[in-house]
Amino acid sequence: MPNTIKVAAAQLSPVFLNKTKTVEKACSAILEAGGNGAKLIVFPEAFISGYPDWVWLIPNSKGAELNELYIKLVENAVSVPDQATVQLCKAAKKAGINVVMGMNERNSETSGASLYNSLLFISERGDIMGRHRKLIPTGGERLVWAQGKGDTLKSYDTSAGKLAGLICWENYMPLARTAIYEGGAQILASPTWDKSPNWLQSIQHIAREGGLFVISTCMALRMDDIPDEYNFKKLYPEGREWVNTGNSCIIAPGGKILAGPLDAEEGILYADIDLQQIIAAKRMFDVAGHYARPDVFNFSVNE
Repeated sequence: MPNTIKVAAAQLSPVFLNKTKTVEKACSAILEAGGNGAKLIVFPEAFISGYPDWVWLIPNSKGAELNELYIKLVENAVSVPDQATVQLCKAAKKAGINVVMGMNERNSETSGASLYNSLLFISERGDIMGRHRKLIPTGGERLVWAQGKGDTLKSYDTSAGKLAGLICWENYMPLARTAIYEGGAQILASPTWDKSPNWLQSIQHIAREGGLFVISTCMALRMDDIPDEYNFKKLYPEGREWVNTGNSCIIAPGGKILAGPLDAEEGILYADIDLQQIIAAKRMFDVAGHYARPDVFNFSVNE
């Protein structure tokens, strides 16, 4: 594996609650990034087929409206595997690129009617390496997404380096981060809905703490991206242009921002990362190595 590798963060908007068109857009971005020499591309949280921002706007007493939106969300969610994953895998193989895809995922192993906030990991050979389900949805998200389990906290050996993922505020969970560090991750994919300055400061700290590269990818979503048929659009302040402006970025182990933040536009960010920087960063502080102190602390994950 070469020390220097090009990686990408896809700050794109989905075709809102339209699985077919969103997957087509994702495949185009995968081919574009691969054509530009990237060995890894990370998509936003819940990219297929859109972040359910209505959970912050509609009270739970509005059951009929919430039911209608939830049905639409489930119908446009991904089952692993399904035709959407087949298309994504074919695009990854054709482009020769590893993919981390944020998605609404159906619990197809049981009822098929509950959802997880998930990441799908696809290799450059077009194989599904695994998936990670968000351990705990935040606030209003709990009305939509179920809780993931510890068995999806994994790192994957890829042609871009050892790769892991945590979703949005999972990155704030010290023990979830410890599981990633213990797994030897060199690159942390951190798809998110959070565009705030506090988030950017936190992921810079995580890059320093873990001695790894962090790819923070957030969805850029305009008001116009939400079809007028969805009445919750009326609950936003009048004149608002952006639901989320993105602020995606790629961060080095020392906390330096290598690309981005990209604000209020769609685009694919690229950065060349040097994996030897990880070794240099861990000379002084290796959270899972000489700084771990296993004689003092015990750590385990219930898988």
